[in-house]
Amino acid sequence: MSKVSRRDFFRRSATLGMTAALAGPLAELCCSADERGKARMRLGLCTYLWGQDWDLPTILANCRKSGVLGVELRTEHKHGVESTSSPRQRTEVKKRFAASPVAFVGMGTNECFDNPDPARLRQSIEAAKKFVRLSHDCGGSGVKVKPNDFHKGVPRERTIEQIGTSLNGLARFAVDFGQQIRLEVHGSCCELTTIREIMDVADHPNVGVCWNSNPQDLLGQGLEYNFNLVKNRLGATTHIRELDSTGYPYRQLIDLLVKANYTGWLLLECSSKPKDRVAVMAAQQALFERMLAAASRGE
Repeated sequence: MSKVSRRDFFRRSATLGMTAALAGPLAELCCSADERGKARMRLGLCTYLWGQDWDLPTILANCRKSGVLGVELRTEHKHGVESTSSPRQRTEVKKRFAASPVAFVGMGTNECFDNPDPARLRQSIEAAKKFVRLSHDCGGSGVKVKPNDFHKGVPRERTIEQIGTSLNGLARFAVDFGQQIRLEVHGSCCELTTIREIMDVADHPNVGVCWNSNPQDLLGQGLEYNFNLVKNRLGATTHIRELDSTGYPYRQLIDLLVKANYTGWLLLECSSKPKDRVAVMAAQQALFERMLAAASRGE
């Protein structure tokens, strides 16, 4: 398995959407003005729930049928794309995506960097590095990780510093493989004020925020204020639930993303249990297009 040079990394990031917040520092290096003008966000699938029982051929077929043409593969699911996959298996995964209109957005993992036990922390970092290699080998552009929690008896500031420092080290490692590190807004660290503090420590430009559409996004001064805390550090993936679900202002979120020139993937991470998931994915794709068009027109 070969690494990629830093020059190749930055060139590839323009086409793979490795840093989708175009106001962010890395994006300015990645995209020309013309490329930024033509780029747009897209709808994809996170296999966490709806795709957890689909093997890879089924995922690709269902995404193609629905028009949802990007996928983040959540680890430990039926697709079987894991850090233990052999070189031959990795090559086969890459070939399957290359022969499909569906883009491999990257890996979704459970690795997190909050544990106060140094041995457990090192274990998580090394596991995340294996997923970086896996995503690279399979043609992906990044790896999703988590912050994740505060621990009794551990000062809050120490946990934030530990998470941020760990992300910086992982990001430096991932650059050589052309992979972005995407920090999901998750766990008891999920308030955006906390994520902002973590990102102030994790100042490497190869760390991006994976917005997660949590109820906590609406706390305090509201969605727009909290969005603005991290909009310049948004990564190439955003997790959403059904766009027509109640309780979360997805129209406002898409408006904010359009205004921020976001060109990443909005990945469906839905918990409902429809009889025909493919039909609902297609309906979500159609709704997404309408909402994006309206936001782009400023309606």
